[in-house]
Amino acid sequence: MSMQPLDSFPMAARRRIRAVLADIDDTITTDGKLTAAAYGALERLRAAGFLVVPITGRPAGWCDHIARMWPVDAVVGENGAFYFRYDAKARKLLKRFFATDSERAANRRRLEAVRDDILAAVPGAALASDQLYREADLAIDFREDVPALPRAAVDRIVALFAEASATAKVSSIHVNGWFGSYDKLGMTRTMLRECFAIDLDAEREAFVFVGDSPNDEPMFRFFPQAVGVANIADFMDRLTHAPAYVTRGRSGSGFVELADALIAARATAT
Repeated sequence: MSMQPLDSFPMAARRRIRAVLADIDDTITTDGKLTAAAYGALERLRAAGFLVVPITGRPAGWCDHIARMWPVDAVVGENGAFYFRYDAKARKLLKRFFATDSERAANRRRLEAVRDDILAAVPGAALASDQLYREADLAIDFREDVPALPRAAVDRIVALFAEASATAKVSSIHVNGWFGSYDKLGMTRTMLRECFAIDLDAEREAFVFVGDSPNDEPMFRFFPQAVGVANIADFMDRLTHAPAYVTRGRSGSGFVELADALIAARATAT
């Protein structure tokens, strides 16, 4: 797999971009922090007329805040379990889940048994600190609030999810597991159709997705203009499908780099 530097992203293709979809952890954020520069890049993208949507593994509790208070148009959370969108005119948070309330409750009970198995079998692993705010999945921390676990331990966590017939995805900090046939791409497609009347399959050339880790792979595979921030190099051995382009900067600085490139391209087209 080869990725081209962001500078290779053709100017004509940049000018066709109308929307920016972005992972959060270690893509918009840097070392667990949302910098002023990265937050400002979100705001500048929206001011320039781009549709801006974070696509994250973070929990519903966080996404409520993000949809309401960040300069974004919507948010897809828990790796595609839902989307939230704040309607400022109606002063209402719109919530759309993949599964029903009763299905999510049943799945959470099943995940409790998986949680106990993983924590017993993988020394050093822990329940993610944001688990309390989750609606649909189980997040196992392997390097956010615990000392970083070795590759073999992360693989063991993934295997235990698989043994329970759960889907598992590795992010830069957690292994997320869930029951259900959804992912980031599927809910993004639903959100764009229901909220913005966009047929993503027909218009994917007008979208950029930027991410950094294996749970972003469905997006890297689908979007021809997908971008990785430089720290995606840390996970190349876990990826089958890499993004087309890669930034010079890691994490939030790479996100700012992409935002600057897209805004500059739009400005020269007018």
